[in-house]
Amino acid sequence: MIKEVEGDILLSRAEAIAHGVAPSDHFNTGLAHALREHYPVMVKDFRHYCQQNHPHPGGLWQWAGVGEQGKAITIISLLTQEPSEGAGGLPGKAKETHVGHALKALAKLIKDGGIKSIALPRLATGVGGLDWAHVRPLIDKHLGDCGIPVYLYVTYHAGVAAAE
Repeated sequence: MIKEVEGDILLSRAEAIAHGVAPSDHFNTGLAHALREHYPVMVKDFRHYCQQNHPHPGGLWQWAGVGEQGKAITIISLLTQEPSEGAGGLPGKAKETHVGHALKALAKLIKDGGIKSIALPRLATGVGGLDWAHVRPLIDKHLGDCGIPVYLYVTYHAGVAAAE
């Protein structure tokens, strides 16, 4: 079940938050930056993972930790964008094929990993540069029948909890 909501995804009560990044991303913009501010150790772990595994667009990386107020949180970084051209460079643009492959991997993770609910933003439409009209059908295709609540944050309102 996909439910469109408005609010601040960082206040989601979902078990996991998914977001789009590039391999070796620096988490400097958008939701990735907000996640870096709340979970700085996650970014260090992501950098280590990228150095060890050299991931490619279309995959994902899962991190579990403890958030504010001691709540367990899972962050799933979907590799929707091209990597930067060089060290310290800006991430490349997203591609629909990368988004589709990452969402397919996310659906498998949900099925195999026992995730009970997930929140995600309008993937790959900010820094990634894709058109929402092309991305939304991919979300429906891959997550529409995954059997858990999928909270799709379509409009951001800072500090406002969505009606999940």
